[in-house]
Amino acid sequence: MISQISAPRLKGHRFPRSIISYAVWAYYRFSLSLRDVEDLLAERGIVVSYEAIRAWVGKFGPHIAKRVRATRPRPTDKWHLDEVVIMINGVQHWLWRAVDSNGEVLDILVQTRRNARAAKRFISRLIARWGEPRVIVTDKLRSYCAALRQLGLNVDHRAHKGLNNRIEGSHRPTRKREKIQGRFKSARQAQRFLCAHDETANLFRPRRHKMTASRYRQSLVAAFERWNDCAKSMAA
Repeated sequence: MISQISAPRLKGHRFPRSIISYAVWAYYRFSLSLRDVEDLLAERGIVVSYEAIRAWVGKFGPHIAKRVRATRPRPTDKWHLDEVVIMINGVQHWLWRAVDSNGEVLDILVQTRRNARAAKRFISRLIARWGEPRVIVTDKLRSYCAALRQLGLNVDHRAHKGLNNRIEGSHRPTRKREKIQGRFKSARQAQRFLCAHDETANLFRPRRHKMTASRYRQSLVAAFERWNDCAKSMAA
């Protein structure tokens, strides 16, 4: 993904777009710290501080993720919703997440509540972005029932913990990154990071166990092309 360092620089930055997008990609794609990404670039002869990488990630990560999301195909009509607790500065928050039947993350939302109002806000956000699904699968939290009733959605709601294994696994990368980062610093920082992190995971972590080797390589090439196309719109 990295071209020569002599390539045209991004306005206002010492390095070209290709190097900045590579650093952002590596940080979100793998369970790496900022200093790990700094070492990866140093091995390639690119001397940049982890603080500069932090600035790149904060500035360009959400932008690229937004562009990737805009070019995504429409998700399946069966959604799985779940919420998991995360601690931010000693205060309990709830991370609401939705995935489709293929395991691709549709959206996340960090909130301080786990009630009907919070569930309604999250589901409304999903509907506004993706339209109304055919099936919604949740655990037995009654807030989902109340929220769906208030929204008046004509969907098949299946509330059963055993049916929601599809989304349980999607929380694991979040827990891993949360540990590496020493917990999230604020709800806003968690929201921005996880939106970009999950969108990158959607793009570069296809259901490999259902693919042949050649098909997986083709999907990886397509993913890199799509990432680079989205990174071209980065502006200073």
